[in-house]
Amino acid sequence: MADLKNLFLLTKHPSTTQILLMSLFFISLFLLSSSPLPDFSHSLIVSTFTSRLLTAANFFSSSSASDSNTIYSVSPSSIRVNNESKKMDKELTSCDIFDGAWVSDDSDPVYLPGYCPYVEDKFNCFKNGRPDSGFLRHRWQPHGCSVPRFDGEKMLKILRGKRLVFVGDSLNRNMWESLVCLLRSTLEDKNKLSRVFGKQSNLHNEGFYGFRFRDFKCSIDFIKSPFLVQESEVLDAYGKRKETLRLDVIQEPITKIYRNADIVVFNTGHWWTHQKTNEGKDYFQEGDRVYEKLEVKEAYTKALRTWADWVDSNINSTRTRVFFVGYSSSHFRKGAWNAGGQCDGETRPIENETYTGGYPWMMKVVESVISDMKTPVFYMNITKMTWYRTDGHPSVYRQPVEVRGSSPASGMFQDCSHWCLPGVPDSWNQLLYATLLVSRGSLPYKSLGSLL
Repeated sequence: MADLKNLFLLTKHPSTTQILLMSLFFISLFLLSSSPLPDFSHSLIVSTFTSRLLTAANFFSSSSASDSNTIYSVSPSSIRVNNESKKMDKELTSCDIFDGAWVSDDSDPVYLPGYCPYVEDKFNCFKNGRPDSGFLRHRWQPHGCSVPRFDGEKMLKILRGKRLVFVGDSLNRNMWESLVCLLRSTLEDKNKLSRVFGKQSNLHNEGFYGFRFRDFKCSIDFIKSPFLVQESEVLDAYGKRKETLRLDVIQEPITKIYRNADIVVFNTGHWWTHQKTNEGKDYFQEGDRVYEKLEVKEAYTKALRTWADWVDSNINSTRTRVFFVGYSSSHFRKGAWNAGGQCDGETRPIENETYTGGYPWMMKVVESVISDMKTPVFYMNITKMTWYRTDGHPSVYRQPVEVRGSSPASGMFQDCSHWCLPGVPDSWNQLLYATLLVSRGSLPYKSLGSLL
């Protein structure tokens, strides 16, 4: 009945339109209570009907908003439909944009291979000699709706005067570099984009990287934090230092972002699959206690709750919007990343939509933790859309030919976790853009994989 409460709150000082909506609501309650509806409970129908009325009420009540670039905090299921692209916006608000398929698309990527100088060499498959380009000829198509093509100019207008920060591991860095390149492509004068390093920022940390779009007075930053909680050290019984992971302490650089960040995109996942964390022996720490053995799932849950508590205690959701990016699928054949795993030779996505790569246990933990938070968090559930993209990884093209050789040795490490750029992360940013475009007046509340 939370929607019903929000409808009353919304109409505390009712307009004529809102009085009409309330009248319709009570008439509908009367009709529902007097009609035989054996297949559905009254509470479910009332909740659904109230949600739709609330959406309409938000639309009418917000039509006089003066600043279309402000991102507001909203109640459940309330999505304001913008005047532009109303049909597309309405489709998006009733659609799970992370449930879909990859379809062929012959249009060029927003930025061409080799043209963005800010792609790291390890993601720059074109520079490293990848001969095929078919992996760039696919776009993500949600079932039941269409998402707008990424428009860098519109995105920069949404971000005008704002700070967007990616916080997490190298998959979030993959996404950050993608967004910088997508936005850079729209600039006529590429010199209006400048790079900022850690020593020039308030974060004296080599894990901080930033870009400033001067004409729009906005910044797109990345803070390296693979666990979101603090990596630490303790002295063992022999006085030697050993690494630990403080499950009860948020990583220190994160504590500085909330003061001036408007949008924060978090992730953590892949580092929890590495040997040290997966084994959980003499590594996880809470307070002064270093666990002799702790299962990685329990450790991950503790760390995520530390992150969630910090967000709930420090983030002002009326000013700062929070996103969490789900687990990006890896595709190692014949072994793990450090044991001969391979993915080279893949040139097309998996086209069988019934294929499932297995839903990572970590994402179930993320969904559980987010559902208990008081802060609205938009969950970008990219796991399914990455299941199919066996063709999008750097594989042997993580290194230039002069390093790997023309015939790579069978023992070389292949990268089957990260993604070539341009490539798959561009589609993640397209969905981020679509979400912000629809929600320039509001964002969904605690969305788990959908916009409603």
